[in-house]
Amino acid sequence: MIRRHLLTAFGAALALALGACSGEPEQKAAGAPKEITFSILSAESQQSMAPLWQPLLDDMSEYTGVKVKPYFATNYTSLIEAMRFNQVQVGWFSALPALEATRRAEGQVLGRVVDSGGIASYESVLIVRKGSGITLDDVLKCGKRYTFGLGDAKSTSGTLAPMAYLFTPKDIEPAKCFKAVRSASHQANVFSVANGVLDIATNNTVGLVFAGRENPQIAEKIEVIWRSPPLPESSIVARKDLDPAIREKMRQFFLTYGTGTGPRADKQREVLKGLAYGGFRPADDSYLDPIREMEASEVLADAKRGGDAAKIAKAQAAFDDIRTKAAQRRAVNPDV
Repeated sequence: MIRRHLLTAFGAALALALGACSGEPEQKAAGAPKEITFSILSAESQQSMAPLWQPLLDDMSEYTGVKVKPYFATNYTSLIEAMRFNQVQVGWFSALPALEATRRAEGQVLGRVVDSGGIASYESVLIVRKGSGITLDDVLKCGKRYTFGLGDAKSTSGTLAPMAYLFTPKDIEPAKCFKAVRSASHQANVFSVANGVLDIATNNTVGLVFAGRENPQIAEKIEVIWRSPPLPESSIVARKDLDPAIREKMRQFFLTYGTGTGPRADKQREVLKGLAYGGFRPADDSYLDPIREMEASEVLADAKRGGDAAKIAKAQAAFDDIRTKAAQRRAVNPDV
C-alpha cells in the first residue's frame, strides 16, 4: 500500500512537472479558500528566516492560486497548537512535531525535505566551545561539573535524539548529571556555547550550517563532540480538512519545486539553496517511524527506571509492536 501511494504521488508530480516549470499558475478551484496560512518554526530568528521563506511562499501562492501568508512560531508547541485550532493549514515541521501534528492536529504529511546533496536525513549533535578540552567521555562522567543546554521539549534533534541515542542507553538523566540544564532554541544554544554561557549544548547539522552562514565568527568558536544516527528530515504537513484540490496542488507544488530546466527552475533552486534544501520528495506518515521508535524507547526506559513490572511489560510490548510495523514497512519500501 505504501509503495502504491508513493508511486501515485510520484506519478502526479511527474505529470504536472512541466506545468509547474512552465510559469503557468494553477487555476483556483471553485469553493477553495482565498487564503492559507503556512507555519514556519523560527529555529533561527524570524528576522533571518522570513526573507529566506518569502520567495517560496510567493511561488506557492502563484502556483496554487491561493494567497499564502506566513506564521512564524516561536516554539514547537505553538506550531502544533496553531494547526490544531486551524490557525494554520499547512506548515514546515521537523519530524517530532510533525508526528504530534498527525496525532493531535489533523495533520497529514505531504512530502519530506532533502538537503542539497539529496539526503533526506540530518544529525543531532553535542557542541562545546572550541578549545574547552571537554570530551564526550567527560560529559558522560556527569558529576554536575558542566552546564548543559537542551532544545525545545518537542525538538527532534535538540531533545529526543540525544536522550534516545546517548543519555537514556547509559541511564543518564541530565538533571542529575549536569550542574544546570536549560532549554532554548538551536540558535540560542550556539551563541551560549560560543560565548561560554553554557559548557555543552545540543544542536543539529542543519542548524550549524545556518550558524556558519549567518554568524561565521560565532560558528568558528564551537566544535562537535557527538553525532546521532541519521534522523528523518523535516516535512510539509497539511490539515486533512483542507480543500482536497488545494491540498493536492500543495503536494504537487512541493514535489516539482526546483525541478526541470530554464530560468524559473534555476530561480527556484536558488530559493532552496537559501534554505539549505535540495528539494522535496514524496512521503507519508510512515516516514516518521524512527521518531515513533525513539519515543517508545524513552517510554520503555522510563518504565524500567520506575520498576513497575506491569508498566515495563506494556511499554516493551508497545516498543516491539512499533519496531515490527516499521520493519514491515521498510521491507515493502526501503525509502520509507
